[in-house]
Amino acid sequence: MANPLDLLKYAGIFASAAIEGEVVYVSAVVLAFLGKLNPIGVLFAGACGGSVGDQMYFYILRSARLSHWLDRFPSLVRRRDRIRDKVRRHARKLILGSRFLPGLRVAIPAACAYTGIEPLVFTTLSLISGFAWASAIMVLVMYLGPTSLRQLGIQAWWAPVIPAILVIAFFRWLGRVQE
Repeated sequence: MANPLDLLKYAGIFASAAIEGEVVYVSAVVLAFLGKLNPIGVLFAGACGGSVGDQMYFYILRSARLSHWLDRFPSLVRRRDRIRDKVRRHARKLILGSRFLPGLRVAIPAACAYTGIEPLVFTTLSLISGFAWASAIMVLVMYLGPTSLRQLGIQAWWAPVIPAILVIAFFRWLGRVQE
C-alpha cells in the first residue's frame, strides 16, 4: 500500500496543475529527475490536474448558462453567430492547444461553453492536451535539457533546473498581456 504522505505529494501536484499550471509541475519534474518523485506519478498528476482545471471552467460556465448572460450585451449579440461559427470550426485545435496557451486557459473553455461544444468532445480533447503538455515539459526538463547541458560539459545535479527555469519563463512570457 502506498504511503499516505506520498499520495498527498501527487495530490498537491494535481491541485497545483489545475489551479496554477507550470511552476509546481516543472518543480515536480525536477524532483522526479533527481529521484525524489516517481516520474509516472508526476506525469499523471500534472496531466490530469491541468486537464481538470480547464474542464472546471468549461463545466461551470456551461452550467451557468453563460450564453444567456452574454446575450444581454448588444455588441455580442450582433456578432454571436460569427463567434459561434468560428469557435465551432476551430474548437478541436483550440482545445488541444489550450494547455500550451496560458493567457487563454480560461478564455478557450469559456468560448467552448458559450458555443455549445459537446462535453464529451471537450473532455476528451482536454485530457489529450493535458497529457501532451505534461509530456512535453517532462521531456524538455528531464531529457533534452540535461542531455544538451551534458554535451556542453555541465553534469551537475542541478542540470534540470536550467531547462525548468527556461520552460517557466517561456510560459510566463506567453501568458503576459501585451499593452
